[in-house]
Amino acid sequence: MSISPSRIAIASGSAIAILLVGIFAVTQQHGSDPFANCRQSVIAGGSGAVGGAFTLVDEDGRTVTDRDVLTKPSLVYFGYTFCPDICPADMGRNVEAVDVLDEMGYDVTPVFISVDPRRDTPEVLKEWTDYLHPRLIGLTGTEAQIRAAANAYKTYYKAPENPDDDYYLVDHMTQTYLMLPGQGFVEFYSRETSSQKLAESVACFVDAAR
Repeated sequence: MSISPSRIAIASGSAIAILLVGIFAVTQQHGSDPFANCRQSVIAGGSGAVGGAFTLVDEDGRTVTDRDVLTKPSLVYFGYTFCPDICPADMGRNVEAVDVLDEMGYDVTPVFISVDPRRDTPEVLKEWTDYLHPRLIGLTGTEAQIRAAANAYKTYYKAPENPDDDYYLVDHMTQTYLMLPGQGFVEFYSRETSSQKLAESVACFVDAAR
């Protein structure tokens, strides 16, 4: 029985995600954590070990940094627009959570960082992000820029070096990162988290940061 490349990519990405979630899940003293009442995960080395400065290109072709993009509470996801099912589902959940948060009185920015710069030009990103949500920010860049951002966020992706056609798959992790101004990274969410639970968790962190 043959196994499709998409199943191989999803399986390997899931295995790596499980491994890294296991690495993140270490004991942390809640007494030193201002977000202890909100947090569902604990981070190896503390939350400062994840996230950091980046320089990328937005969907309008402008070079931007993390300081330009992450000016509000933000939900950051690494994926690619040609992803057949995982990325659209995950981003659909994220932007739905943003709409729930809007109704709750919280202004949160959804951010999508492409791990497929070969195909995800600013023009492609703009069409894709505008379709999903009017406030969704799409970011791409050179391979080196994207690799640096992925390394900062401790996330994984792997694209074929010499694809045979335009329908290749990119293996990648599927965590969503919550970033807060003045705090940086504070939490990550698996794709199993519902939009309602995600919104409630984000609201808890935003309130705790005030």
